[in-house]
Amino acid sequence: MTASEIPARALGWLGGLLLLTGIGMRINNALRFRAELGFDAAGNLQYLEYLQSSWALPSPESMWSASHPPFFYYSAAGLWRGLRSVGLENQLLPVLALILSALGLWVVFLVVTVVRRLDPQDGLRVVVAASLILFLPVHLYMSPMIGEEVLLSLLVSGVLWVAIRPMPQAPSPGEAALIGLLCGLAVLTKLSGLLVGGAVVLSWAWAAVHRGEVRTYLARAALMGVLMLLVGGWFYLHNWYLYGYLYPQDLVIHQSMFSLPPGERSLIDYLRIPLATWTDPQLLNPDLLRSVWGSTYATVFFDGHRHFLPNSVAASRLGGVILALALVPTAAFFVGFVGGLRRALAEPGGRDTLLVLMVVITLAGYATFTWGNPWFVTLKGSYLLVLCLPFAVYASEVLVRWARLPGGRGRAVAACLLVGVVLVVAGFTFGTVFDKRDRGVRKERQSLPPVSAEIGDRPLQISIDGRNR
Repeated sequence: MTASEIPARALGWLGGLLLLTGIGMRINNALRFRAELGFDAAGNLQYLEYLQSSWALPSPESMWSASHPPFFYYSAAGLWRGLRSVGLENQLLPVLALILSALGLWVVFLVVTVVRRLDPQDGLRVVVAASLILFLPVHLYMSPMIGEEVLLSLLVSGVLWVAIRPMPQAPSPGEAALIGLLCGLAVLTKLSGLLVGGAVVLSWAWAAVHRGEVRTYLARAALMGVLMLLVGGWFYLHNWYLYGYLYPQDLVIHQSMFSLPPGERSLIDYLRIPLATWTDPQLLNPDLLRSVWGSTYATVFFDGHRHFLPNSVAASRLGGVILALALVPTAAFFVGFVGGLRRALAEPGGRDTLLVLMVVITLAGYATFTWGNPWFVTLKGSYLLVLCLPFAVYASEVLVRWARLPGGRGRAVAACLLVGVVLVVAGFTFGTVFDKRDRGVRKERQSLPPVSAEIGDRPLQISIDGRNR
């Protein structure tokens, strides 16, 4: 049986099974993953601890994560205070991890609705698109970690979801206002939230020129921009007024990171993808240290930093197989992206215009960021979680076409996807095949003070190397 011959009922059962598996993995990981092992966990928890005593923004130099925009931290601290008021403060970490996992699943819902709107007759494409995010390793391992990446991914996906709906027509004032609100919250979550606002404005500008509706689009862009600045811009103006900069960079408190390898970047780092990407997918491998996209690939489709998986030979071997199988959806995404680019050129200001611009702007921003911050810890697939929606849209379009090829070619594509899902489920369901006790691949730890937080009657102290004290 080929992919095109799957009965609708069987496809529904398959989709339901995949959805339940993805949900079950996230619940398991939220309850079992040790939050102090996550990216910047000590600094993030220290920031949350501070907000228990004051809602005032701390100085960016006062603690590791204090320079981050505060939407996630205010929200998490509000949750902590709410739990404390009902005597459940000792449940903060699992509750927060469950909420973040639920936000990640909301991204899957947005993906499904967009793909259904684009291709309402193709149930297989809906299942494939949802699965691409449900079983995307970076989406799985970031879901239980205490940080802003999953929230940002949802906000950016929400912006794209709202903006796509009326295209190629101009958005209504209400839609422009909602986009501005979501963009503002994205900017208040992370500075890279600006990228989606830029993609929206550029796509509207292209449509305005092509359709001759400059005044309409200009009014919508102005409304969106004002709301975005009101909601998200105040934090940056606050920094500029008090400290003389809109966004802090190269702070003294972060200086321990400045000595991490490789310490510099060259053009060749953006051109080479070494064999170690598959044979030893951990970011301190000397070859991966000099490969931006190899390291990034190893952190999108595997845990190259090993904050979730152990830094073991068995994990590396599993990673090599998963990364080899992930070449199929990766290739499908780029083929789909080229198709989207052609449609964007044929219909300026349409849905593909926005999705293509989002991909280009995000990858360009990521390349610029990693050039200016040349340390292996800045090569993180989680920075690309904002591309969940365009990735699922373009990769699913091509994957279902490939899976329906006659003969063995279609079956081979389907087999790669199914085997990949099975291996990801086995490896990224925390505490089944792999447990985690060490912290990452870092040989030299960042020197941060321990975080001391009263959670219930039990004082929790978290050091940067991930050991409870």
